[in-house]
Amino acid sequence: MNRIPTTTHRDRIVRYTLLGSTVLTALLGAFVSSTVDAAEAAPAAKSARPAAEQVARGKYLMSTSGCMDCHTPWKMGEKGPEPDLSRLYSGHPEQLQMPPAPQLPEGPWLVVWGATNTAIAGPWGVSFTANLTPDMETGLGRWTERDFIQTIRSGRHKGRGREVLPPMPIMVYNNFSDRDLKAIFAYLRTIPPVRNQVPEPVAPTASAR
Repeated sequence: MNRIPTTTHRDRIVRYTLLGSTVLTALLGAFVSSTVDAAEAAPAAKSARPAAEQVARGKYLMSTSGCMDCHTPWKMGEKGPEPDLSRLYSGHPEQLQMPPAPQLPEGPWLVVWGATNTAIAGPWGVSFTANLTPDMETGLGRWTERDFIQTIRSGRHKGRGREVLPPMPIMVYNNFSDRDLKAIFAYLRTIPPVRNQVPEPVAPTASAR
């Protein structure tokens, strides 16, 4: 014959049952919470991937569009002139004081190019390639993405400043989509900042001596 539980036994059974339910509820809660956290973290991880892809695309576009040729100073290496990667995209070296550009004789020659590939003299005067690194004082550190896009679209600094001079191929780079320009700007934000104050351009009248 089964023993009829006493009041004390019944109380213990109830307590154990409630305790088991509490533990089970806690475990289920923890499982649901971890599942929700993982689900919330997934979009963040997914959104981080396009950023890396955007930077990689920007680097690719810069590497295939001739940007290195002018905006990174060149130096003489073992095999001849080569870009100085320690000054990647830092523009014309501020310590390099250029003498007046030589006067070309009458004829079809129009342009004089400095040995660093960062100073160019022509009918527009003398232009010096800009510092594209994210340095806050001398580079693009304070620029916004919009500033960068408007510069390419308008051919003026930040879309409202002075004209961007040759040999910067604004008409060619204007064919970049906004997506391309955003990728280029994103990549430029990742390169090492170089403090290098590029001189202001020289007007044609001042350069013609």
